[in-house]
Amino acid sequence: MKLYHKILIGLVLGIIAGLILGEKAEYLKPIGDIFIRCLRLIVVPLILATLITGVVSTGNIKNLGKTGISTLIYFMATTTLAVCIGLLIANIFQPGTGLSLGEIKTFTAPDSVGPAQMIVSMFPMNPMEALAEGNVLQIIIFSLLFGAGLSMTGDKGKPIADFFKSLAEVMFKVSDIVISFAPYGVFALIAWTTGKFGLDILMPMGELILVALVASLAHIFVSYSILVATVARISPFAFLKKTMEPALVGLSTCSAAAAFPFSMRAQKQLGVSPKVSGFTLPMALTINMDGTALYQAVAAMFVANAYGIDLSFTQQGTIVATAVLASVGTASIPGGGLIMLTMVLQSVGLPLEGIAIVAGVDRILDMFRTTTNIFGDNSAGVVVASLVGELDREVATTPLDKMEQADGVHIDKDGRIIDELG
Repeated sequence: MKLYHKILIGLVLGIIAGLILGEKAEYLKPIGDIFIRCLRLIVVPLILATLITGVVSTGNIKNLGKTGISTLIYFMATTTLAVCIGLLIANIFQPGTGLSLGEIKTFTAPDSVGPAQMIVSMFPMNPMEALAEGNVLQIIIFSLLFGAGLSMTGDKGKPIADFFKSLAEVMFKVSDIVISFAPYGVFALIAWTTGKFGLDILMPMGELILVALVASLAHIFVSYSILVATVARISPFAFLKKTMEPALVGLSTCSAAAAFPFSMRAQKQLGVSPKVSGFTLPMALTINMDGTALYQAVAAMFVANAYGIDLSFTQQGTIVATAVLASVGTASIPGGGLIMLTMVLQSVGLPLEGIAIVAGVDRILDMFRTTTNIFGDNSAGVVVASLVGELDREVATTPLDKMEQADGVHIDKDGRIIDELG
């Protein structure tokens, strides 16, 4: 049985177990916590090694610049599209209209963060501190600078470059070990979530959940599929199927970082060159937040409707601009999602108490936005690889069954299948 089938079974069984066990499903949570800890254990060294190796493998800074510019343009374009889709769906369904708010919880807005502070916080003073704290954006900045310097050093830097290449290979093997336990971790986490919240929480906020779900599905199955089909020129069905593994992990863990090793695996199966995936995926982990930006738009419309406030076309345009810029600017700030929603609501004069309203179902909404983010991360790798000539469409169109018949797949530096992992 293939891994994504096992994960899907674990997801379904977890929901059933949570409904049966109720609050007793709390006893299963440590299994899921251990799984997430193991995934987070490998993320930092994996990002460091793959990004440095990816920069060095580009050969020169000009190639890196082309890949970087293509990646950033794609991120900005899809994030803007995601916010527009969220607003469109929210305008059609009008979630929150006629909602009886009842007693509003007090909400204290977090300290405001200026654009200058956001930019400064991206750059580490101490790379060891950034690695120890798991500050992904600072690690990315350091890795880009270190990789660029290593690439410019030439033969003198080859031993260090070989070290990071070997470290990347070792971390891929460690990832394989951790990934094999995914079905059990997913089962435990979903059982705990279902047991804690049950189905009751879905009823009062059903409209918000439904609109967020519809908007997320529209972005995944329409926007990404069109981009993959027209720009990368590969089958959207192949893309969606091969990205299902990391998506299911993201759905159950609400963590794009936890799904990162699975996305690396999916990129190999999609024929994306390691030099591209090693650059785009770490960047996407912090900058590409389509699902989060889409959620901000839906949540803002929900709060506006709940308070009986009509948002003008100009105000909705302000939401688009704020959500897109905040999705990048708050990436390195702790609690960035909360700050991001605060910025969006403040930009159009909506009451910040509205955040307390949606907080009750944030876990459910987080599942949708994380899953959307992961599909977006993987689509970025495929599209950028196509634009810079680093996509092997023969591998991308190879059925998953044939690729996994030997319990794994090994891709050479040019993206071709040459051996087994196992």
